[in-house]
Amino acid sequence: MAKLSDPVTILRGVGPAKAKQFEALNIFTLGDLLCHFPRGYEDRTKLLQVAQLEVDRPACFRAMVMNTPRTNHIRKGLDLTKVQVADHTGRLSLTFFNSKYAVEHLEYGKEYIFYGCLTGDYAGYGMTNPIFEDIDSAAVTTRRVMPIYPLTAGLTNAAVLKAVRQALSICDPPREVLPEAIRQRYGILGAEEAYRIIHEPRTMEEAAQARKRMIFEEFFVFSAGLSLMRAARAEKKTAPYENTDLSPFYHSLPFTLTGAQQRAIGEILADLQKGAPMNRLVQGDVGSGKTMVAAGAAYCAAINGKQSALMAPTEILAEQHFASLSQLFAPMGITVALLTGSMTPKEKKQVREGLENGSVQIAVGTHALISESTVFQNLGLVITDEQHRFGVGQRSRLSAKGTDPHLLVMSATPIPRTLALLMYGDLEVSILDELPPGREAVDTFLLGESYRPRINAFIRKQVSEGHQCFVVCPAVEENDGLDIKSATVWAETLQQTVFPDLRIALLHGQMKGAEKEAAMAAFARQEADVLVATTVIEVGVDVPNATLMVIEDADRFGLSQLHQLRGRVGRGKAKSYCILTTHNRNPDTIQRLKALCKTTDGFKIAEEDLKLRGPGDFFGSRQSGLPAFHMADLSFDLEILKQAQEASARWIEDAGTQDTPEAAALRSRVAELFSRAEGTMN
Repeated sequence: MAKLSDPVTILRGVGPAKAKQFEALNIFTLGDLLCHFPRGYEDRTKLLQVAQLEVDRPACFRAMVMNTPRTNHIRKGLDLTKVQVADHTGRLSLTFFNSKYAVEHLEYGKEYIFYGCLTGDYAGYGMTNPIFEDIDSAAVTTRRVMPIYPLTAGLTNAAVLKAVRQALSICDPPREVLPEAIRQRYGILGAEEAYRIIHEPRTMEEAAQARKRMIFEEFFVFSAGLSLMRAARAEKKTAPYENTDLSPFYHSLPFTLTGAQQRAIGEILADLQKGAPMNRLVQGDVGSGKTMVAAGAAYCAAINGKQSALMAPTEILAEQHFASLSQLFAPMGITVALLTGSMTPKEKKQVREGLENGSVQIAVGTHALISESTVFQNLGLVITDEQHRFGVGQRSRLSAKGTDPHLLVMSATPIPRTLALLMYGDLEVSILDELPPGREAVDTFLLGESYRPRINAFIRKQVSEGHQCFVVCPAVEENDGLDIKSATVWAETLQQTVFPDLRIALLHGQMKGAEKEAAMAAFARQEADVLVATTVIEVGVDVPNATLMVIEDADRFGLSQLHQLRGRVGRGKAKSYCILTTHNRNPDTIQRLKALCKTTDGFKIAEEDLKLRGPGDFFGSRQSGLPAFHMADLSFDLEILKQAQEASARWIEDAGTQDTPEAAALRSRVAELFSRAEGTMN
């Protein structure tokens, strides 16, 4: 028997060239191949009559060839073969392009099983390039449930299926990781049966059962992994913080913290006194005051002789945190330093010396904090901002610069509880569900292109009153295939034809770091009236004087992202507004965007977004915190997720340390999942 770790090249027909194609799908071994699950199935088990075929609905039918196939050479590289087929209910014209196989195998007067999609209308119906098999042959491509696999250039569905069948015949499927009691409780197939059925189901019902098993298994393994991580962390020991008097910190603030902020700080202080490393997420809506909660934690670390490191995803945000924290802590004699990639070597060296000798108590920075040359004297607290942009690898590299330091994660992306459990299952959660007093809700409107003159007039009105405006576009440059506004072209249009007398600035992700910093800093200094930008402004830009946000082609963004963008205005004392524009008249799209106009509660918006779009909107590909699930789809499989989380929690509690074959297999799978996901998974 072959092993799951054997390369796919041991299969017949898989040479170096085909192996390269499989590699493009991350398939290197037989185990990878068996875990390359179908993305869907075509039910080819039902045979219809010709008269029962429907336009644009693929189907199987049995028919006789009524004439000898005729081939016409249309032009170089294009041969057209036509043939008539019929049963007792009707006749159909079939067309094949460049099909030598059809010419050689379709015989006049013989019956075949065909599978294809009817096209045409009352003037005439036909079918192009249908699959066909002799009625006496084995049901290979017709009369069966056909798995449809994710493919890559040059690799056909038939080639993948052939390789999978070989693999199933020469090696055992992956080991069972689900205990029998759990399989029985939730009606889950065993591993051996499920891996066979998912690739070769006899019915659609069987395929659904196998799919449920794989989804449950993926969620179970991931949830168990988070539980094991949490259990392992609970065993670590660290000296409890003895000084938790934050009175000087509270008295130094020019405002009173909200009840939610005080509650979150209280939860953090309790963690710091436990004698085990803290691992806490502070999740709050835009403007709920997460930075001050982090500042309270950093103050506590400082008065206990420990250093803190706050890592932000962008230099703009790092500088903003540095400015507010250094101003806050300077009167208390606590030194805050900034460390970013764009600083000069001399500046970086000076900060690193301060961290190493302990004269700098709080470091604020970007990825420069995790470089090898950054050494801390006594790192006790790691704070990451906008957590979903940092993977396990980066977080652990920063944590490794101390001895089991406490970890505080801040996220301004409200996430529905179900997803939060999945993403942050290894973290305790504090939620900031109050906005500081004085922050008014941002009025939001959805407008069509016909309102453009009024939108422009409103921009001019805001500027005339001394305020500034953001204009956000979904693209950086024009795209011929998409009718959407690009930041570069729209900025030019506004400057030259709409507002020639106003100062229009441009900011997008393709600009160099220094250019982006300069553009944002200039806008913050009120050197521009209107900033045309892409979503690069989504994270952490604080311009209190900006009172209007216009989001062009708003249907191109998810609700949660729109909510984040809207949070860039309303940070000062003046009334603020957000205008969403769209050409799209799709009722579902309009309903989705109107949901944003009705509420400013980020958690309600997140729940709505999850229902309408699925979870991808919370974690676009550039910031995905989710593992690479082969089969599970969080848009549809939330019920199975809940079951798997419940099952894994119960199993870890009852039998997680037992030395059973399932427990050993589960630990192995967990280790593999987390090692593969390092750098992408939270």
